[in-house]
Amino acid sequence: QVQLEESGGGYVQPGEPLRLSCAVSGTSSDSFSLAWYRQAPGKQRELVAGITDGGSTVYAESVKGRFSIYRDNAKNTVSLQMSSLNPEDTAVYYCHYLSHLGRGIYWGQGTQVTVSS
Repeated sequence: QVQLEESGGGYVQPGEPLRLSCAVSGTSSDSFSLAWYRQAPGKQRELVAGITDGGSTVYAESVKGRFSIYRDNAKNTVSLQMSSLNPEDTAVYYCHYLSHLGRGIYWGQGTQVTVSS
């Protein structure tokens, strides 16, 4: 059973950076992509950034140039480095796992990011 544990959320002021991390366990020789999604109050969950096991990345237009996703395959972690945060980035951020071998999709429990002055 795959488990995802996020950390690093918090309260920051506009313009400040923040780094989220997600520890992945139970992957058992799977091939998988990892991603960060977010959901703001009253809005649908949206993809923020994703990265394949080969290192290919994808970003939402709203975060390009500000956010970077990193993956450490040896440690089975994925991180999201966020800079120039603004109040529109306030949301619950979720770590996401997608198996390429049909072993399912998994979500972390979410971590709150609040950007406010």
